[in-house]
Amino acid sequence: MPLPPAPTKRAALLTADNFDVPARKQPKAARHADSHAVEHARPSRPTARQGESLAADAHPLALVERQDEDLSAKTPGTPAKSARAGAVAAARPAAASRKAKPGGPSKLFVLDTNVLLHDPMCLFRFEEHDIFLPMIVLEELDAHKKGMTEVARNARQTSRSLDSLAGAQGADITTGLALDTTGHREARGKLFFQTQPLNYTLPASLPQGKADNQILGVVEALRQQHAPREVVLVSKDINMRVKSRALGLATDDYQNDKTLEDGDLLYGGSQALPADFWTTHGKTVESWQQGAHTFYRITGPIVPSLHINQFVFFESPGEPSLYARVTEIRGKTAVFKTLKDYNHLKNAVWGITTRNREQNFAMNLLMDPEVDFVTLTGTAGTGKTLMALASGLTQVLDDRRYTEIIVTRATVSVGEDIGFLPGTEEEKMGPWMGALDDNLEVLGKTDTSAGEWGRAATSELIRSRIKIKSMNFMRGRTFLNKYVIIDEAQNLTPKQMKTLITRAGPGTKIICMGNLAQIDTPYLTEGSSGLTFAVDKFKGWPHGGHITLARGERSRLADYASEVL
Repeated sequence: MPLPPAPTKRAALLTADNFDVPARKQPKAARHADSHAVEHARPSRPTARQGESLAADAHPLALVERQDEDLSAKTPGTPAKSARAGAVAAARPAAASRKAKPGGPSKLFVLDTNVLLHDPMCLFRFEEHDIFLPMIVLEELDAHKKGMTEVARNARQTSRSLDSLAGAQGADITTGLALDTTGHREARGKLFFQTQPLNYTLPASLPQGKADNQILGVVEALRQQHAPREVVLVSKDINMRVKSRALGLATDDYQNDKTLEDGDLLYGGSQALPADFWTTHGKTVESWQQGAHTFYRITGPIVPSLHINQFVFFESPGEPSLYARVTEIRGKTAVFKTLKDYNHLKNAVWGITTRNREQNFAMNLLMDPEVDFVTLTGTAGTGKTLMALASGLTQVLDDRRYTEIIVTRATVSVGEDIGFLPGTEEEKMGPWMGALDDNLEVLGKTDTSAGEWGRAATSELIRSRIKIKSMNFMRGRTFLNKYVIIDEAQNLTPKQMKTLITRAGPGTKIICMGNLAQIDTPYLTEGSSGLTFAVDKFKGWPHGGHITLARGERSRLADYASEVL
């Protein structure tokens, strides 16, 4: 029995007669594919209906509907409406997929070496577009592959990816390597290497032997060779992009590593309820008491904009204030839970009381045993380190919830490096932990009832429960029942942040703190920082929380300097 003909369109249906007809050898134009499917389904259609089907050729969904009406009429026991609905549902995905594809030709991206060293997976981030690697880029990759630094690891990972693509079955380096052969289905383009010398002319003011200028020459040659196709240079080097624009070449930064384009779009962790909240939502509010907390079940237009563990507050003159946290979201309903007031002296944490609304929100996260991951951002002097230490000491020494506090931070200098530091790991980390010492001094003065000997003994006890660790030795570790503080987290890359967070074992809580306005790591911005990455990815997780501290409480001098300098 011969095989049935292949369908000429995804939404086309076959009848029993088609199984005896040989497959079509010469497919016709794509515009008449629908009419062919209809003609095969109804070979004895009258002339008037044929003219009707040709007139409906511009409306494929209407054509499929008409086809299914006829098929359902011929098949007993099949309702016409269900057949029509099935055909329309089958036709819509095809139309949607056609709409998703770009209308113009795909671009050719020429990658600079620093893009590959920055993100070894960048080869698979350009969707349907093609990638071109000049020969000088491979030379620079080879020069950076030795060592134990992050750059050397990325260079080796890139080389392994290139080797996997070149070694795939049927790969031909002269016609381009398909980027989806190693499992990255989102990469639909091809990878091209420079396999022959390219002729180009650059201004005499640009030295010919420099690697950057050779890459610019390759971009110029490709632009002339592949015109009118758009050839774009992708580089993390600002000066490289400036020179490229000066030569009239298209260029762009590598944007895939940026979590957010604008730091102002970062999730803040709190939201003010509108002034008409009780008039628009008050009719359907359910409330109940459970222990010291009051719960409210809310339905209304504000629910879709909320996240789990987000704080909401209502402040209006003449009306009672509401400070709560979102604990549950189901469909169009959300549950608010009122907060514990750490502004009051009776709820002081290690002798520390919060001084503003955002600090109270942060302390509720830090003291909640159900929240495993907390991120705190804010300007200098907002109390991030002090609150994290106070809540850590209370939960380690008083509540016995955790066994010890582990403090680490990124060792990135503000100015010139002073060289190697003597001593053990903890002694080497000592100069970087000045903020820890300052806050411990503040916390040690809160106990005024004890004498000098009592304060000294308390200080020694505190020191014995705080361990200072270097990030360089975190790989492979597992923290059990630890309270981990990651200070200056804005200087971490997303990969470093992932390495630290995945060290958490059962019963461990991690607090990441930082000021996104004080990034000292080269090539990191507010949008690509690991702290921004963590805040965005953990947004809405039931066991994670974030708050942005807005008001500084260090001193009036520090507050004024943060605003005007």
